[in-house]
Amino acid sequence: MRAAMDKLVSWLGLALAAVLLVAGILLSWGHNFIGTEVHDQLAAQKIFFPPADSKAVQGDQFAPMRQYGGQQLTTGAQAEVYANNFIAVHLSEVAGGKTYAELSTLAQANPQDQKLAGQVATMFKGETLRGLLLNAYAFGTMGMIAGYAAIGAYVAAGVMLILALLGFWHAGRQAPTRPQTREREHSLA
Repeated sequence: MRAAMDKLVSWLGLALAAVLLVAGILLSWGHNFIGTEVHDQLAAQKIFFPPADSKAVQGDQFAPMRQYGGQQLTTGAQAEVYANNFIAVHLSEVAGGKTYAELSTLAQANPQDQKLAGQVATMFKGETLRGLLLNAYAFGTMGMIAGYAAIGAYVAAGVMLILALLGFWHAGRQAPTRPQTREREHSLA
């Protein structure tokens, strides 16, 4: 009975190892696909960080930008820095910190104000680019998480495989048991 139970549990362990292996393969594919797409889409935009010693990134608000000085923007992490520590800083200077929505409402109330219309257009373009870059950052982060999950799935699959093999080995070491008849049970009493 014990050997049969060991074999059953071992077969279940092998099945779980196979499921974890497939999950690891799919997670690896997702990690690679997302990483490639984020890189290729960002590289196609040909955005470069200003050199670290450039006047464009002087000041504490631009400090995170300097680590990427002169590099092309190709990763989700870079996209986050560029969006939050370059574009957002410049957009806050366009109209005294007003958002696109606030400026748009003002422009609708004052359709003749060309300066306000220009600020609306600048904010719209800037916020759109910033949002796209932050989406690249989000997808890059999901790809990174998929990569870590793939590693975890591979490790768990390996552990389950080893445990299943040990279960089969243990089942083989169990002595077979024979059912006792009623006569034998009475003679032992």
